[in-house]
Parts: sequence; structure tokens; C-alpha cells
Amino acid sequence: MVRSLPVALGALLALSGCAATPTNPHVLVMPGANKPFEQFQQDQYLCKQYASEQVSGQAQSANERAIGAALIGGALGAGLGAAAGGGHGAAIGAAGGVAAGTAVGAGSSYHSQSGIQRQYDNAYLQCMAAKGNHTPQPTVVYTPPPTVVYTPPPAVVYTPPPAVYYPPPAVYYPPPAAYPPPPAAYPPPP
Repeated sequence: MVRSLPVALGALLALSGCAATPTNPHVLVMPGANKPFEQFQQDQYLCKQYASEQVSGQAQSANERAIGAALIGGALGAGLGAAAGGGHGAAIGAAGGVAAGTAVGAGSSYHSQSGIQRQYDNAYLQCMAAKGNHTPQPTVVYTPPPTVVYTPPPAVVYTPPPAVYYPPPAVYYPPPAAYPPPPAAYPPPP
């Protein structure tokens, strides 16, 4: 039970990513002016067949690439697992490689599916337009570029640095010996 769960999840993941040939368009087409509805239905049927012929085989090709990615991922995972951890590592590496390869393949297949649908829709629209039906016209919306207002940078004004006056350092020199001693009129200090 525990071992079958990852296998079942891997198979579900692989199948969910498969591309399929489109069966219906994803665009709206209206009957031409004064065209009977029965004629419009016949146009639809013929144009669906035409569109299917235009994309035939592309889904199969996308799915084969997805399966190839899963197989290559499994082989690389087994090789790396064997190199890293022996027999058990090979099994774990193969399982991880298959899971990673399946995820990559499913993502690739999903993107292929959207491209196939777009090609189908284009072929269908071309056929319906050729038969005189009204197809949607692409609407082109012009958005003007945003208005950019350039403001010049503020003017740079250079001013001289403030004048700072530093007085010369005070230098104290001992009195020269040539000066006479003070008069004796002054008593000596107590």
C-alpha cells in the first residue's frame, strides 16, 4: 500500500499533463448577415474538421516528448543515485528522476497544449471568415506613453567658507636675565 501510493501519484501526474488535440474552438463566431442557421452549423462542422486537420499529430508529438523527458530523468536519477548511494541510492534516484522528469515533461506538454489550441483557433477563424461569417476583430488599444516632466536640478551656489580667525598661539618666555630685580620697597611675602 505504501509503495503503490507514489506510483499511483506519479501516474496521475503524468496523465494530467498530457496534451490533447482540441475538439472545440475557444473563440466566438457569429453567422454572416442573412445566413440561415443551418448553413452556419454546416460551416462550423466543416471548419472544425479543417482546424483539426491543421493540428493533427501535434498533441501526440508533445506527449512523446513528455514521456522522453520522464525516461531521461529516471535514467539520470538512477545513475546519480547509484553513484551516490549504491543499490538503494539507485532506486531512490530513479524514483526522484522519474518524478522530476515527469514534472518537466508535464509542464512542457501543458505549454504545448496552449500553443496547439491557439493554432486550432486560428485555423477555425480563418475558415469561418472565408465562409462569410463574422469573426471577432482584435481590438488595438493605444495607450500613450506617460508624460514625463523634467525639472532641472536646483542651482548650485558656491560660497566661500566662513572666515575664522585663529589668534596666534600664546607663547610664554621666561623673563630675560637682563631685567633688574624688583625694588626693595616691597616687603617679602610672609
